[in-house]
Amino acid sequence: MRVLGIETSCDETGVAVYDTGRAGADGLLAHAVYSQIALHAEYGGVVPELASRDHVRKLLPLIRQTLGEAGLGVDDLDGVAYTAGPGLVGALLVGAGVARSLAWALDLPAVGVHHMEGHLLAPLMEDADPVHGRPEPPFVALLVSGGHTQLVAVDAIGSYRLLGETLDDAAGEAFDKTAKLMGLPYPGGPQLAALAEAGTPGRFGFPRPMTNRPGLDFSFSGLKTQVMLAWRDSDQSDATRADIARAFEDAMVDTLAIKCERALDEAGCDTLVVAGGVGANRRLRARLQAMAARRGGRACFPRPALCTDNGAMIAFAGALRLESGERSPDAVHVTPRWDMATLPEVRPGAA
Repeated sequence: MRVLGIETSCDETGVAVYDTGRAGADGLLAHAVYSQIALHAEYGGVVPELASRDHVRKLLPLIRQTLGEAGLGVDDLDGVAYTAGPGLVGALLVGAGVARSLAWALDLPAVGVHHMEGHLLAPLMEDADPVHGRPEPPFVALLVSGGHTQLVAVDAIGSYRLLGETLDDAAGEAFDKTAKLMGLPYPGGPQLAALAEAGTPGRFGFPRPMTNRPGLDFSFSGLKTQVMLAWRDSDQSDATRADIARAFEDAMVDTLAIKCERALDEAGCDTLVVAGGVGANRRLRARLQAMAARRGGRACFPRPALCTDNGAMIAFAGALRLESGERSPDAVHVTPRWDMATLPEVRPGAA
């Protein structure tokens, strides 16, 4: 089944074609992402109305480009998948409207995909590990991005239990806000992580929030406040900025790793799947891989290009649901707030 995937939940326009008849990464025939970073930079964050308008301008050209790179025409498609939520309602409606129109015009099945399920399943799209194979449920997933930080027990594809989540800022949001506090331009998270590479470990000591108590929830607002106070009271030199960035990143990585290990214990699993934009952070990847190996398990990640929002994860997740027989109603409908625990389980071969 060749499925066109469309992602427009926030400020990236993503399009991809996934072919379930091919194994692993070979199934991704083509994908393209257009980022609106430059559009929103002067505002210091995403402006929803501007995001929606830019999706309108970019989506159809990106679909044509992706189909061309895949060597396909629209008549070669077997289904359409699109992000139906959660996300910015206007941005979601652009993708849903285009996807439903294509499906209707081509008489194809279509399915709305949960954005975070797309992230969660992205590592399963990669080539199988030569020793361990592809990760299979049950496993624990860490979904860590600009809008979400969640620990999820994956009992089966489509069967999810929330173990813990952030009570305030998401991890990626905390990265961006911390960078802004120290004068780094938007989006500051990747720049802060790069700056941390030059920082001196141990010069500043920040807390590991909510690790001194039971539970799997997160809170990063206090950590952000500690950075603000340290920066305010420092000499604000370039070296100090790098040292604070390193201390912040170390605290964030330690906190996520501690909670992930607790989640593995609680779920009785030895496999951790990590997805979302912050999952591209090199220090976090190394720490989680070492933690999982020490326990005799493993940590699985998608390639960095598939950590941020993209159409490939939507095409893949949609293909699994379409193959199981799932279809979305013909009406253009999106769900800006959507609990992943309400999703139906994917039953292969049910179609």
